[in-house]
Amino acid sequence: MDIAPTLPDILADRLAAMIISGEFPDGTRLPAERSLMQRFGVGRNAVREAITRLAQRGLLITRPGFRPIVRKPDYRAALSALDGLAQYLLARADDVRSLFESRIFFEAALVRHVAMHAKPADIAALDAALLANRVAIGTPDFYRTDAEFHHLFYRIPGNPIYPAVHGAYTQWLAGIWETLPGALEFDRINHTGHLSIFDAIVARDADAAEAALRRHLEFAWELVRDSVASMDRSKAVF
Repeated sequence: MDIAPTLPDILADRLAAMIISGEFPDGTRLPAERSLMQRFGVGRNAVREAITRLAQRGLLITRPGFRPIVRKPDYRAALSALDGLAQYLLARADDVRSLFESRIFFEAALVRHVAMHAKPADIAALDAALLANRVAIGTPDFYRTDAEFHHLFYRIPGNPIYPAVHGAYTQWLAGIWETLPGALEFDRINHTGHLSIFDAIVARDADAAEAALRRHLEFAWELVRDSVASMDRSKAVF
């Protein structure tokens, strides 16, 4: 049975069409709430709920005390609009696994491409990122250098959408990474995983690179899973 759209849904769709058409130009402020109320013959609550929907879809940038800023859709807006879904998925360990599996699937393809097509400058960038990661072992900076090493897999193919995807993954999981144990041994294991991936890439062995990446991310998943389980137990206590 179809559910009839609500007034905020209808208003959000009309405003979205105006943003996409350029009637509300990218980077400008949305008209004031009172102006929208008068223009569309709706109440304040409908306007505010429509604005919330548009912000969730990545079409508005909202900030308390200021009129929303129009954001014309592009691939970055589309990815940012997934944040609400990602936060919902991150609430349960089973759904976090779904997110993590999508990352493994995506990154396995990327690392194969890098192994077959990386240029000398790309190899040098990976080597420098690997060194920074080794230097950061045992420090709070380790996970930042970890993310930067993986970011290169997304950047090397030259497709601007891929780094945006990586940005989404790191943003989605940032809260979990912050809860992970800072044990020296975990850092060393993760760095060794990076080294195995790098060695396979240098050898131009796509199969070995993918296998090393999958081992590395499966180990990372064990840490993430334990962290999510700990957070769930903590919620249960309180």
